[in-house]
Amino acid sequence: MKVLSVTSEIFPLVKTGGLADVTGSLPNALSEFEVETVSLVPGYPGVMARLRNVATVATMDLFGAEARILRADSEGLDLFVLDIPVLYDRPGGPYLDEQGIDFAENSRRFAALSLGGALIADGAITDWKPDLVHTHDWQSALTSVYLRYRLKSSLPTVLTIHNLAFQGQFPFDHLSDLGIPPEARSTECLEYYGDTSFLKGGVQTADIITTVSPTYAREILGEGLGMGMEGVLKANRKKLRGIVNGIDDDVWNPATDLCLVQNFDRNSLAARSLNRKHLINLFDFQQEEGPIFSVISRLTWQKGIDLLVQTVPHLVEAGGRLIICGEGDHHLHDLVRNLAKQYPHKVAVSIGYNEGLAHVIYGGSDFLMALKRMDNIGIVVEDLAAAIHFFKELGLELEGRAMIDGEWAGRVTGLGDQHVEIAMMRTPDGHSRLELSRFLKPEIISDHRNAPVNALDICEPCSLSTTLMKR
Repeated sequence: MKVLSVTSEIFPLVKTGGLADVTGSLPNALSEFEVETVSLVPGYPGVMARLRNVATVATMDLFGAEARILRADSEGLDLFVLDIPVLYDRPGGPYLDEQGIDFAENSRRFAALSLGGALIADGAITDWKPDLVHTHDWQSALTSVYLRYRLKSSLPTVLTIHNLAFQGQFPFDHLSDLGIPPEARSTECLEYYGDTSFLKGGVQTADIITTVSPTYAREILGEGLGMGMEGVLKANRKKLRGIVNGIDDDVWNPATDLCLVQNFDRNSLAARSLNRKHLINLFDFQQEEGPIFSVISRLTWQKGIDLLVQTVPHLVEAGGRLIICGEGDHHLHDLVRNLAKQYPHKVAVSIGYNEGLAHVIYGGSDFLMALKRMDNIGIVVEDLAAAIHFFKELGLELEGRAMIDGEWAGRVTGLGDQHVEIAMMRTPDGHSRLELSRFLKPEIISDHRNAPVNALDICEPCSLSTTLMKR
């Protein structure tokens, strides 16, 4: 089976977040099932510089710009590269200029990517044609629109929504310059609150829609996380699936990771201390006891970064240190930078995404905090025995009853009049995930300082969810 993956990012060539991790690792994972994936990516400068075995396999005119389709490979990836210098050869990132402002031509830049993908899928390359097209987020969601409305193709398509907050919304009059047939400019396809949404067009025309987890697939059907598109998604819920994002354990493996000062595994956890010491020196933390928390994330409202800022005083007062690494909204950059100034040697901030640094942070941190605006909190643990031990260290107890397939439900006791409902669910990698129905308050934590892990969650019970993975 041949799959054309159309994406604006792919690790390790270009990355701003988890989208690139998925598109970079999925082709290799699918190859085990005899699926051949070729990924179409824009010819950004950083991509073009790393291509190998380059050959021009097609040329085309895209909105008046001369475009070449290059076949190449790089870092184990089989690629088509859309080479349009006037659109992609520019400083800055994939979507923002050097001042952090959206490129004015983004509608044209990513419509070109989508149309290029649709033409390849329809046979523009003589000796290669896919059996299925996989698109990702708004940046390539127009691919299925062009296939259905312009090329009249019924080729199967799958759209993966990695982040619904970004919908590719542009003024409606942009469509007239993008080769979109008039019948696709209606509320049945692209029209969206008087403007246009590339993502809506993809949702309406893809055969299958997937999201990054079954939980997220449910959440985006409601007003809270539907981001205004819940009605469109509900209308298409029969083709909506949630598939848990995996992790590439060849890349993210502390036993073999070349970025770490010292490799380790679950049988040699003591060796991790060298990575922790390196992290303390790297970020000029005070040489004292206390857990190191880390956040590697896009710095946006949706990720709850503004709420994280509010919790930092509690964390520092409790003896914790915090590393924030990522990029996003400029006003949030300023907020977290101010935290580092306010708490020197306690809070460290690195703006921008650096793959090697991310490995170093993960390898040396005590807690990894994954933030989003929700009402639940999860802790990844090895099994039920580990969960019981985790809470026992906090002076708490776990009581409950067994459920099917090794799952479990119950509650945490020992909190006085506080009752925390809890459920354990098995994850695809064989680990267990604890889902707590509410937050533990800071004063509860302070009552249980006998534990080596002296902070389960330092947030007020509100709308911020934190996933803490004990390392």
